Amino acid sequence: MSGLAVKRALVSVFDKRDLVDFARGLADLGVDLLSTGGSAKALRENGIAVEEISDYTGFPELLDGRVKSIHPKVHAGVLFRRGEPDDEESIRVHGILPIDLVAVNLYPFERAAKETPENLSAVMENIDIGGPALIRAAAKNYMSVAVIVDTSDYGPILEELRTQKGMISSETRLRLAEKAFRRTAEYDATIHRYFENISRKGTISQIFPNRVLLEFEKIRDLRYGENPHQKAAVYKDVGARFCIADAKILSGKKELSYTNILDTDFAFSLVMEFDNQIATVIVKHANPCGGAIGETLTESCKKALQTDPDSAFGGIYAFSRKVDLETVELLTDQFVEVVVAPGYTKEALETLSKKENRRILDSSELVQATRSGKLYEKSFRSVLGGMLYQENDSVLLDEKLMSIPTLRKPSEREMKALLFGWKFVKHVRSNAIVLTSPTQLIGVGTGQMSRVDSCRLAVMKAQNAGLETSGTALASDAFIPFRDTVDHVAKVGVTAIIEPGGSLRDREVIDAANEHDITMVFTGIRHFRH
Repeated sequence: MSGLAVKRALVSVFDKRDLVDFARGLADLGVDLLSTGGSAKALRENGIAVEEISDYTGFPELLDGRVKSIHPKVHAGVLFRRGEPDDEESIRVHGILPIDLVAVNLYPFERAAKETPENLSAVMENIDIGGPALIRAAAKNYMSVAVIVDTSDYGPILEELRTQKGMISSETRLRLAEKAFRRTAEYDATIHRYFENISRKGTISQIFPNRVLLEFEKIRDLRYGENPHQKAAVYKDVGARFCIADAKILSGKKELSYTNILDTDFAFSLVMEFDNQIATVIVKHANPCGGAIGETLTESCKKALQTDPDSAFGGIYAFSRKVDLETVELLTDQFVEVVVAPGYTKEALETLSKKENRRILDSSELVQATRSGKLYEKSFRSVLGGMLYQENDSVLLDEKLMSIPTLRKPSEREMKALLFGWKFVKHVRSNAIVLTSPTQLIGVGTGQMSRVDSCRLAVMKAQNAGLETSGTALASDAFIPFRDTVDHVAKVGVTAIIEPGGSLRDREVIDAANEHDITMVFTGIRHFRH
């Protein structure tokens, strides 16, 4: 494919960063410049010769700048196909000048929609009309025209023009065209999303429209995916204020892996359930293997490590408070993949950073966004050829739905243990069973096909760790379908159970609890996590 000689360029930009240097570089190469009012003024003020589009077309800008570049002499110059006899004749007859390069960036609709979404008139004025039309025209005719939508391309294009005798290769034009169409697609998707939110506000279709347009920007490539033979990258939804991959990395030689990010996201979400308490959570393979609250962070960390010391090896540690040196000293002999917390004392950070492969993340901004309710409200996951899309599970309990079906009511201590366990079981993979004291995760049973097997696993884990099960509470993410679970935990001293209720055999389960003098709370809310 051949190169293209650039003799005339149209420059019309809102973002004028590096514009003067770029335009001067073009002028030094003998390129004639066309421009709209604001850009032309900036160039003239810097001594660069430029012809305004209104002078070229003989038609002034109209409607307070709403109409600037929309004119046949402009668009025909961009869309003109070199070497096509009819096109050659048309531009000759009508005195149209070929335009070989178009440099355009757009009104900042994204910024206006984000900063002042309620100011409809201001947002509307930031919808660019002429810019996208020029970009699309130039990209459509990329065989003859180069289109630049990103200021970072100014330097490389000037360099190519200088080294290639004023030519731009077809390969470069194709790359620029792809980038241009991506930019207009992103721009239109953002506009569509804004108006969709207005028109469907308060309706179910606002959350789940007939067609979902997802837009993500890449944060970075990853070393690999779930396994070394899988390539991977992490992206952020442009509609989200933060994602876990935005957390500031304070230390760590290795990049976060695919599974590191999944586990860290899980750990952060879980520890935020204890935002008003001093808490430590330890996560391994997207399940908690340790967790506790305490009067101090050190106390909570010490108890969290007792839950399942073996599984804590290579785990993700999440803290609800700024980490101090005393807490860090508990981790000295631990293999820790990632630590995430809303800040660290100087001494704590220095000590944590001594192990270069230990990644230290600061979640302060994520914590603030979560507290203000500004994190992402929806979640989705892929299935073969499609996806599932849902609201986040942001509800923990609804007191209006709660009931106590057993003869015995929970004591104050038992209720604390039940509520503590309910926060954990919400985040455990189903079928999920957890055993807890009022301040400590005692045992976890997860991912079993049978709920009673999850129950057996939780008890076994607690016993293997040497933790006392007598007097503990059991939390189940969904209803307990048979009395076998109740019978099993009664043998190890569980005195309280929290579960959603709603089984056809609820009566059988309640009767079993009464027989064992176990108190039970029905929440009316299920927390499956597949």
